[in-house]
Amino acid sequence: MIILPAIDLKGGRCVRLRQGRAEDAVVYSDDPVEMARRWRDEGAEWLHVVDLDGAFQGRPAHLAVLRAIAREIAVPIEFGGGLRTDADIEAVLGAGARRAILGTRACAEPEQVGALAARFGDRLAVGIDARDGRVQVKGWTETTAMTAADLARRMEGLGVRCLIYTDTSRDGMLAGVNAAAMDAMCAAVACDVIASGGVTSAGDVRALRALRRANLAGAIVGKALYEGRVTLPALREAACA
Repeated sequence: MIILPAIDLKGGRCVRLRQGRAEDAVVYSDDPVEMARRWRDEGAEWLHVVDLDGAFQGRPAHLAVLRAIAREIAVPIEFGGGLRTDADIEAVLGAGARRAILGTRACAEPEQVGALAARFGDRLAVGIDARDGRVQVKGWTETTAMTAADLARRMEGLGVRCLIYTDTSRDGMLAGVNAAAMDAMCAAVACDVIASGGVTSAGDVRALRALRRANLAGAIVGKALYEGRVTLPALREAACA
């Protein structure tokens, strides 16, 4: 498993939200590039960068920050938030992201995902955000009737090679990972799954590893790192133990 430190961008700053609520943001740094440098220096193999303003507005708002991070560090970046058009995907990849993450569009326009998967291959991932097993879209402001497992199977059937599954009820709460939900998601598909939401400790990483799911490729960690609950080296050690 790879540990991916999260860098969430809002107003040009590095923040964390509680359960995706825009009004409940804590600013951790005014310099996202410096934060990216820190995670690189602590051994990050990937960075997970989210354009929160983009997610709420429906179009990327932090391409300049992405370019600056990509120029500064060689660590591959996955980037999501507001990618509603083909041009948005191209812009994100052109700005230096190794992988672009579709969210709302994958749920709203699933018939287009097959062509995108064929075109971009492993440079495309689909983010599935869910509360109580139901998919959420538009920056988690809308909950749909679709189940996360059904969407995952449909995305895999269309050629998507990587899914990022977030349990939104755990995100930013420092309450621990929902290992059962991650287990069910990994069981539903054969493609890679990256876990997100609630990863707070090395114990959470060990709980994910204990699932013994070969397609559980990584875990995203945010608030626990920023608040000093755990260190990136400790998480990486747990991921490899």
